[in-house]
Amino acid sequence: MASPDRASGVGGSPEETELSITLTLRMLMHGKVMAGGSKGETVKRIREQSSARITISEGSCPERITTITGSTDAVFRAVSMIAFKLEEDLGAGGDGVSAGRAPVTLRLVIPASQCGSLIGKAGAKIREIRESTGAQVQVAGDLLPNSTERAVTVSGVPDTIIQCVRQICAVILESPPKGATIPYHPGLSLGTILLSGNQVRGHSISE
Repeated sequence: MASPDRASGVGGSPEETELSITLTLRMLMHGKVMAGGSKGETVKRIREQSSARITISEGSCPERITTITGSTDAVFRAVSMIAFKLEEDLGAGGDGVSAGRAPVTLRLVIPASQCGSLIGKAGAKIREIRESTGAQVQVAGDLLPNSTERAVTVSGVPDTIIQCVRQICAVILESPPKGATIPYHPGLSLGTILLSGNQVRGHSISE
């Protein structure tokens, strides 16, 4: 399993960087991917083996926000396990044996104010990430509904995705979000957001 590069290019010595930084990564995923079994065995296993804190948003919408928090090392371990789980699900019969290794896609959710740094001047940074990792990376032009966040889609085999996510994280750690961030919540209508909890009609909102 890939481990993060010691030199992440984010302030201080590489060793200090790995120990001191807490990283939070949000991904938009289908709820079934992380459930795995009747009691969420997949997410439990990833939590235990990666040491990352993983939460999955509530709701009836098929897509959920998966939030991964921890040291950079723990977060990258969790992303690696998720990527290989997705590849396994795509494999023949779901057993991970796949002739051509179908590409896996992860959708990161990143504040729009950080996307400029990720794209770079005239697209130079995102082009560099694509070329150095071999992964496909696309930054959505539009904001996710009722939020100040955008989807960043990363596609490739798990090894290239992991390298790509590490490079994306290095960029966003160097370029903190500017201003207030309104996080994306799948399936919430504008009306639901504007009304306070006790005024919402026809919706149940769980904290």
